Amino acid sequence: MTLAEARCPTYLRGMKWIAPLVPLSLAAGCFADETLRGYGAADKTWMLTEARDFAANPEITLTFPETGRIAGQAPCNSYFATMDVPYPWFETGPIAATKRACPDLRTEAAFFNALEAATLSEVLGNTLILSDDDGMLMVFRSGG
Repeated sequence: MTLAEARCPTYLRGMKWIAPLVPLSLAAGCFADETLRGYGAADKTWMLTEARDFAANPEITLTFPETGRIAGQAPCNSYFATMDVPYPWFETGPIAATKRACPDLRTEAAFFNALEAATLSEVLGNTLILSDDDGMLMVFRSGG
């Protein structure tokens, strides 16, 4: 027995194999998706059913295609943005969208403003609620 082994408590002497696993277990924890996507929003297409400041349009969708991203269809254009704050917070990066014109551009602008104003999210089964300090901004529902 070496001097180092003699100083090591008996219960740790046979556990040398654990040391290489510690970084792996820590790294695994770093890759968990703590965003809304990881808390039930992934793999669903969310359709807008209620909105506080504009007329809801079920053609407006929101998806979480990968960690740190949102995307969807607004009344006129497809859009995407970053979103990487931990659940239940909600904060998008700048929203990028295609540039098609249509009669619902006013609704689209209101939707984008609401997305940018949202600060909290909640997933309850097939219901997704986005809120700000004044309460509910938008309610989305998914088909499954």
